[in-house]
Amino acid sequence: MEIKNIFKDFKNDLPASIVVFFVAVPLCLGIALASGAPLFAGIIAGIVGGIVVGMASGSPLGVSGPAAGLAVIVLSSIAAIGSWPAFLLAVVLAGILQLIMGFAKAGFIAYFFPNSVIKGMLTGIGLLIILKQIPHALGYDKDPEGDLSYFQTDGGTTISSISNAINALSPGAILISTIAIAILILWDTVLMKKHKLFQVIQGPIVVVVLGIAMNYLYQTGALNFSLDADQVVKLPVANTLREFFSFFTFPDFSAITNFKVWEVAVVLAIVASLETLLCVEATDKLDPYKRVTPTNRELKAQGLGNVISGMIGGLPITQVIVRSTANITFGGKTKMSAILHGLFLLISAITVAEWLNMIPLASLAAILIIVGYKLAKPALFKQMYKLGWEQFVPFVATVVGILATDLLKGITIGILFGIFYTLRHSYRNSHHLKDVVTTREGQQVHHIELAQEVSFFNKASVMRTLEAIPAQSKVIIDFSKSKSVAHDVIEIIQNYRINAKAKNITVETVNFIEPA
Repeated sequence: MEIKNIFKDFKNDLPASIVVFFVAVPLCLGIALASGAPLFAGIIAGIVGGIVVGMASGSPLGVSGPAAGLAVIVLSSIAAIGSWPAFLLAVVLAGILQLIMGFAKAGFIAYFFPNSVIKGMLTGIGLLIILKQIPHALGYDKDPEGDLSYFQTDGGTTISSISNAINALSPGAILISTIAIAILILWDTVLMKKHKLFQVIQGPIVVVVLGIAMNYLYQTGALNFSLDADQVVKLPVANTLREFFSFFTFPDFSAITNFKVWEVAVVLAIVASLETLLCVEATDKLDPYKRVTPTNRELKAQGLGNVISGMIGGLPITQVIVRSTANITFGGKTKMSAILHGLFLLISAITVAEWLNMIPLASLAAILIIVGYKLAKPALFKQMYKLGWEQFVPFVATVVGILATDLLKGITIGILFGIFYTLRHSYRNSHHLKDVVTTREGQQVHHIELAQEVSFFNKASVMRTLEAIPAQSKVIIDFSKSKSVAHDVIEIIQNYRINAKAKNITVETVNFIEPA
């Protein structure tokens, strides 16, 4: 980022960064809890993801930090390796592998994700955010923030968590979340259109401040409600600077010969890179200015972030869709917003952790519910339906897959449906059968023109067309437009020329080069 442009959109980036900061705090802590790691490891990852990755990345709106999609891998890996410091070494090695991938220009993988799947990912994440935040809005906080899988770390599921929340309503939390949602809707639909002041001061900031104030009134007895300890943010509090630095852990380099460490490093590098590239594609789609993130640079930035995060005791990092979406939704314009959110995480962890621990999760749930709604507006389903089944089915499959499993599995399901339609399209368009011409002698002439690319997937289609040609006919098989024809298809045509004699069919080929 050029120095002269750093503060160009500061009036937009500053309020957006504050919103992202408030959203990031419980997500960092929740993902650390779900990962079985020290809570402060999530904060470290958030700080590094914001400052280091934010500065190194070419993504204008992407925000990086600890990722929900890695929580299960981290949990099982810590147990398999045997110690947290040894796991940190795996994070460092994963970062080095990502740097290598970036320099090897592996970022091109991002361009293989179909648009229908990316849109399905955004919509699925939006619906998932809403479903996951409903319990927090109602005051039921057994499952940590950041757990985005259907089967949760608390032993329940997305649906059972909502059911349990309805059976254990917390009036104090409901009051806060209801007022918060009302303020956010009013801010978005009325106040921002009335005065520029309401565009500078974002609604979520007001919601968080109001949540802290209401929680204080609950504690003093001014309002006859209360919040339990698990219904507010739980940031570790350091009373001295020395105690703050005690939260940092260094990797165990003696574990470098442990094969399991290397195995975990490879898995982390691959999964973290895939999550990042998916998020990059999704974030660029949401960018109002339609800027394109350089994917190879992003892999390098993520690799650098993971090396530093692992070196000081942080969780592995990816670009994260929830924080990136919040950044876009609330007005972020440049990557300064991501950098500032990381700085705020660092400063607050040192100075105002006690105040942050006054923030009700119900306030943050309200903010995320609005973010989720903006991602999953009903109009998008109608728009995708109008594009036809080839776009709509992978879109819906991705949405359902994400809701029923988790992010990566849902994306995989969507891509499989996309591949099915690609193969189906290829099957149907392997060749063109021109109008049948009848000669003066009464012989039918069938002209088959093969496509540019004919793969082995087209065997059945070509074979079915040839077998349908009646006896006593002439068939012209035209290779003029073909650049590549699979050996399987060539073999079918060679065999057909031999067998056609039995049906008195004359076979003529155009621009066919006999294989050696």
